[in-house]
Amino acid sequence: MPHKIGTLYGVSVGTGDPELITIKALKIIQQTKIIAFPAGINGGLGVAQRIIQSYLQPHHHTLPLSFPYTFSEEILTQAWHKVSLQVWEYLKNGEDVAFACEGDISFFSTFTYLALTIEKLYPDVKIERVGGVSSPMAVASALGLPLTMQGENLIVLPTVYSLKQFEEALDWGDVIVLMKVASVYDQVWQILAQRNLLDRAYIVEKATTDEEKVYHGLRHYPKLKLSYFSIVIIFVNRPIKSENYG
Repeated sequence: MPHKIGTLYGVSVGTGDPELITIKALKIIQQTKIIAFPAGINGGLGVAQRIIQSYLQPHHHTLPLSFPYTFSEEILTQAWHKVSLQVWEYLKNGEDVAFACEGDISFFSTFTYLALTIEKLYPDVKIERVGGVSSPMAVASALGLPLTMQGENLIVLPTVYSLKQFEEALDWGDVIVLMKVASVYDQVWQILAQRNLLDRAYIVEKATTDEEKVYHGLRHYPKLKLSYFSIVIIFVNRPIKSENYG
């Protein structure tokens, strides 16, 4: 084994628009031979792979890694162990690996679990993280609204895990961002209706992509069938512009 161990780069590639990649992230992708990313479903391109596809060159070797969609801790732990071994095969031979991750590398990111596992297995591994555009910022830009103003409290919740936390957040938060909302949208809509907040809530699906959809106010959308990449933002106390709502 060479004395030199390769560096694992966690590279944020933004939320869908390839132009949202930072200059630093792009340079790392261009200069690194091994490009890893979460594998797509059923053999298709994953989100991160689609974002960086136009930047890949003949010298690149792509490394799709499987991260299952499940809540089973046992299955996830096995998957993280497996992908860590795959990446280590390159790192131990002195090859750098750039892991392209949708959004920001530290924000609900699959890279987090890869990094934690590989550090546990191989403590000498060198990891560098490159930040980027995360989905709440992209969604606010799509809405044409500031995410936060002055002293507003911002709360970000993965909704699918706890609707009770969502209700508690509405009691004291000023701006609430709900991630992973698709599977519980009906319940979220009911809670917002009960609190008279439907006109203060917005949805953006697949922000910054060609398939982006924006909903200004949810009063007329009680039964939306949303994609996985859908985010709700509620401006609990901020004045609203009535012309946005029909």
